[in-house]
Amino acid sequence: MSQTVWIARHANRLDFVNPDWFLTAERRYDPPLSDDGMIQAQQLAKRLQRENIAHIFASPFLRTVQTANAVAEVMNLSIKLETGLSEWLNPVWMTEEPKRLTTPALTELFPRIDVSYTPRIAANYPETQVKVRERSGQTARCLASEFFPDNILLVAHGASVLGAAMGLVGEVAKTEVKASLCSLVKVVRQEPEWLLELKGDTSHLTHIEEVIRFA
Repeated sequence: MSQTVWIARHANRLDFVNPDWFLTAERRYDPPLSDDGMIQAQQLAKRLQRENIAHIFASPFLRTVQTANAVAEVMNLSIKLETGLSEWLNPVWMTEEPKRLTTPALTELFPRIDVSYTPRIAANYPETQVKVRERSGQTARCLASEFFPDNILLVAHGASVLGAAMGLVGEVAKTEVKASLCSLVKVVRQEPEWLLELKGDTSHLTHIEEVIRFA
């Protein structure tokens, strides 16, 4: 039996568009989507609406939940918050453990969140590049195995998109996958291996970033 794992990066974030937002934000490491990011999320949703996806998993950061929610609305699915897909908790980028909205607060904003779901993999600050790749790769393998043969969507961040893909197809993803904003990776299980079919597709977007920022 085959299985498809879709891996999407969140859409554009407000602090990429307005860097000054960071200076006064209450949760400065958890920015929302920008206005054009909301449009990108809708374009991602339109791209995926005819795919046979049964489960949506999202990093619990606001921008990934917003991106996942756009897809969930179109596909009439719930959202499972999975900490294993979290942002790279890089102390060079973050001077402290990032503050996020609580699950109850997120659920109030996004009623499609499945409060019965328990995250499978933890993410702990601070984190090396090796650690984020191991953690997100383990998460992708865990979810693909547990929910097999259902097709699933993982909504993550630049580093965790790459790590999730590496967790399934191995080191080839390190050079092949281009995890730009709101891009789409497609990995298909054809026993006994996984095949990388999309390596960071952005054909569904009207605006594509020229320089990939991993944050």
